[in-house]
Amino acid sequence: MFIRCHVHHRSDHCCRWWLPCRLVRRSQTTFNPDALTRSLTLLQVRVHGPADVRVDQIAEPEPGPADALVRVAACGICGSDLSYIKMGGVAGPGPEPLCLGHEISGTVDWVGPEVSSVHVGDRVVVQAGSSEPISKYGSGGPFGGLTPLLCVTEPDQRLHIVPDHVALDVAAFAEPLAVGMHAVDQAEVQPGEGVVVFGCGPIGLGAVATLVDRGHERVVAVDLSATRRDLALGLGAQAAFDPTTTDIWDELKSLHGTKPFMFGPTAGTAAFIEASGADQVILDVIDNAAVGARLSVVALHYRPIKVSFLTLLMKELTLRGSIEYPARFENSVDLLARRDLSALITHRFGLEQFDEALAVLDGSKDCGKVLIGVDATQW
Repeated sequence: MFIRCHVHHRSDHCCRWWLPCRLVRRSQTTFNPDALTRSLTLLQVRVHGPADVRVDQIAEPEPGPADALVRVAACGICGSDLSYIKMGGVAGPGPEPLCLGHEISGTVDWVGPEVSSVHVGDRVVVQAGSSEPISKYGSGGPFGGLTPLLCVTEPDQRLHIVPDHVALDVAAFAEPLAVGMHAVDQAEVQPGEGVVVFGCGPIGLGAVATLVDRGHERVVAVDLSATRRDLALGLGAQAAFDPTTTDIWDELKSLHGTKPFMFGPTAGTAAFIEASGADQVILDVIDNAAVGARLSVVALHYRPIKVSFLTLLMKELTLRGSIEYPARFENSVDLLARRDLSALITHRFGLEQFDEALAVLDGSKDCGKVLIGVDATQW
């Protein structure tokens, strides 16, 4: 995939990466929008069309009285970002450039007089998703975390305090962790049950971390990458398999026992989490799962899949989608405070290395979380 990635002026003239970014400090208590100095001194990663992602020069944000400004420390990039870049937007090109970046950590730089829950100097993560149809942050709206200074609306709901002992680069993992956590909730895993996580990218690893943290001991991870399987085992998974070299269903029968079915015994695994994006996984689970098993689908599947509803009916399977993290973000931050998940961040790049970060994310299956250090001095 060819991606054009360069710094871009409003006048459409390119400039160099090392353009200095001047962050104007603002008083916490004084609010005067007309007095805010605006200048084209910030960099922001934006999608302008299919396979056209640029690092633009933008004006500093103009916050309102109920907003907060966050000095971004780190921002993760993920498979959703790759999809937005390839399509030119969330579902294709939009009327305005799409600002990327929804896995955000940083430090509160300014708050409006109507903000009560956070203060200047607080270390925070940004909850990008909300009840809105399209998130404002990095997945459809005008704001994105791949910039040094971010204006956060609804900060009382969107900003969550990071404990002092959690580094801000690790804190940026709160967002994909919350997505994985919600996928676990959708699978309704009960104590003692066997569960399989297909796909050990950041969201799948977040699901594994959640399951282990909740005391589940019969967690199996499946991934093509030895690196990712090792990460899952490091989190406490019972086993991790390569589906190209192992008969997964025979292994599950050995680990989780069997259950009767009219056409022969099946693996006794009770719950499955699909985080790989491979269509075949959904078909295989329906064909091989036990009666009453549950499948939570958190990966993006863009193509229609022909599903045997007769098999689903006969086995009384539950197939459930999982999107974002309703009421799970605070739990995600709490988990990061309890467990060291820093090993899941396998690649770190500066904002000026965004094209290199994209290449790793798009071309390597041996990576965990790919992180952009917007301001690594805050870590």
